[in-house]
Amino acid sequence: MPAERLFYDGSCALCHRAVRFVLARDKRGDAFRYAPLASEVFREAAAGRDLPDSLVVETRDGRLLARSAAVIHVMSRLPGPWPALARLARVAPTPVLAALYELVARMRYRLFGREPSACPVIPAELRSRFDL
Repeated sequence: MPAERLFYDGSCALCHRAVRFVLARDKRGDAFRYAPLASEVFREAAAGRDLPDSLVVETRDGRLLARSAAVIHVMSRLPGPWPALARLARVAPTPVLAALYELVARMRYRLFGREPSACPVIPAELRSRFDL
């Protein structure tokens, strides 16, 4: 199964934490590849679509999922309790998930800060999993 691509806001500390969270659980490195939203890889994948400065997943079949749909999809691909939590989240009404995601997105810089650079410092052993 080919890796899907997880795009993230390179200046958002919460997004960097989310990427580190997924990296730590995707131990084999076969679930996701990673690239910032400011990358050429994302511009090609988005191909003129208007997408938020948020987490975006490009699925194996080429769909682009954003915001809460992206988070739920990522959770469903991780080992451990995360797929069960993703199934629970799918039961929640979409407007509720959207409002919750929007609330966190609006406050993310105040709560978590900004990363000083556009890309996180990536350990050498993980660099091959990023499309920068």
